[in-house]
Amino acid sequence: MNENLLTDELPADALEELRIAKKTLEHHGIADRLTEMIGAPITASLRMLPDGVESAVHAAIDKSLHVALDVALKTLGEGEGSGGKLGKPKLLSHKVLAGLSGAAGGALGGATVVAELPVSTVLILRSVADIARSEGEDLAQVETRLACLEVFALDPGNDAEIDDETEIGYFAVRAAMAKQIKDASTYILKHGVRDQAAPPLVRLVAQIGKRFGVVVSEKLAAQAIPVIGAVGGALINSYFIDHYQDLARAHFTIRRLERQHGEALIREAYSNLEVK
Repeated sequence: MNENLLTDELPADALEELRIAKKTLEHHGIADRLTEMIGAPITASLRMLPDGVESAVHAAIDKSLHVALDVALKTLGEGEGSGGKLGKPKLLSHKVLAGLSGAAGGALGGATVVAELPVSTVLILRSVADIARSEGEDLAQVETRLACLEVFALDPGNDAEIDDETEIGYFAVRAAMAKQIKDASTYILKHGVRDQAAPPLVRLVAQIGKRFGVVVSEKLAAQAIPVIGAVGGALINSYFIDHYQDLARAHFTIRRLERQHGEALIREAYSNLEVK
């Protein structure tokens, strides 16, 4: 199906929304943005990290995602933003707070960068949830809350991290995540959220953490450069949350289009759209 035929199936505005979403989800991962900011490839910065930092980063990622899961399941959607109410998301306040958190990490060094990760992760999650709500998602639903957490796995620079998948890209990630999200949702609806060590929840966090960990390592490499300091740390954290806000907007735009026009048509249109 070429793009001319797609216009017969989808309204022009939906097609353009899908094109913008695909460009976000398939191009320009966080490494590209950070490389542009610091003026040197992130791969070079990664080599500057001290020995032993990898285990600390993995521990911080695991802790951050478990904290985020706890927030997602226990408090996300309370008050304003629940029930699928439409409205413009309030993104600036989350970005400012993330910047302040990054400033502390940049000023006080690498150990603090790792320590502040749970804070910035939860700030990102709340911002993602606000975007989901603005796209018509019902945050009272467990599956929607887990779809917010799924955004941490969507950075387009990490396709090599998908296991047992012959395809790469956004829908391949969703396919890889689908069983874990379904199993976790089923477990939560049956047993509640008393035990985060339950196998379905552990598998979900591990699957997300595998991809999120690549992004965090790149962020840490940039933020730990001595010359970055507090100002650079704040800017990097602002880039970090801005990146996931963009991914969330694209992700939940596609989910809205799937609800409006059907999953099969949107996936077919997505695969046939060309973006530059």
